[in-house]
Amino acid sequence: MAGCSAGAMPCGGKLLIEIPVVIATSILFLSLLGGFGAHAGGAPVMKAALRVTFWGSLAMALTAGVGSLFGAPVS
Repeated sequence: MAGCSAGAMPCGGKLLIEIPVVIATSILFLSLLGGFGAHAGGAPVMKAALRVTFWGSLAMALTAGVGSLFGAPVS
């Protein structure tokens, strides 16, 4: 449930603002959700937040790279 609700925030922002802001908010919410998940599970918060942020950002970058390779439109 947390992933669905946090994913809606950057997507909802796209209706009003440009791509760089959506990327920044996505990374921010990745970090927040990593920290919240770690706190809920009793794990080290900073380590988990950094791990989720790093791998999530890498996944977004790879997705954008593959999309541009195949000419997927970004508006």
